[in-house]
Amino acid sequence: MDFTDSQLRRYARHIVLREVGGAGQAKLLDSSVLIVGAGGLGSPLLLYLAAAGVGTIGIADDDAVDLTNLQRQVAHGTSRIGMAKVESARRTVADINPEVKLVAYPAKVEAANVVELIADYDLVADGSDNFATRFLLNDACYFAKKPLVSAAVMRFDAQISTFRAFEPGDNPCYRCLFREPPPPGLVPSCSEGGVLGALAGAAGSIQATEVLKELLGIGESLSGYILIYEALAAVFQKIRVHRDADCPLCGAEPSITGIAPND
Repeated sequence: MDFTDSQLRRYARHIVLREVGGAGQAKLLDSSVLIVGAGGLGSPLLLYLAAAGVGTIGIADDDAVDLTNLQRQVAHGTSRIGMAKVESARRTVADINPEVKLVAYPAKVEAANVVELIADYDLVADGSDNFATRFLLNDACYFAKKPLVSAAVMRFDAQISTFRAFEPGDNPCYRCLFREPPPPGLVPSCSEGGVLGALAGAAGSIQATEVLKELLGIGESLSGYILIYEALAAVFQKIRVHRDADCPLCGAEPSITGIAPND
């Protein structure tokens, strides 16, 4: 594609990268990503994907900005308390990069709408804060053959992975690692257990990096690995994980064969 003078200046630091170049930047401008959750993880995802020039970004969240969000959800500000998060996100993205198309979905992601939501996107980034949504996105992306880049944070720890179980080879899905959601109350929410605000920024930024790598087809994918960051110890661990032959979704004899209306 032919870049405008403005685009050449905006994306100059990408274009000079041998692994990206003009062809890679053109690919980003033609790419689309759905972000689920406009919170602690979704905020840095939005900021960096918009700045990178990902052409179309969808954001799904049914919540409004609250004062308690502002310690970590950097896409929002004090003046936007009470505003729908997707509208706040739209305004932030418009200021960072007006060339990016932001599609807002002010709705909870659930079985009734997940297939339609992910259909038009090249990749899904999970920045949700609950297990039900994580498992739903894993299953839906598997059936739709969409790469899923997922992250989670709690207190001082974070984990990031990419799931491409629809591809042949040793590419596990989320259920290969965690068969089903834990019983209610076993794992505290962020509001109950707390989270270091800057940790959400670090994890979301790494997640954005993995999204860009997947879109560009560069580097080593995190498919088949979990990256764990222990902030208090300043330690990163990259752990190899494998496809589970008994996985109910992607195993040899799957028992999950679709997204049921009442999942």
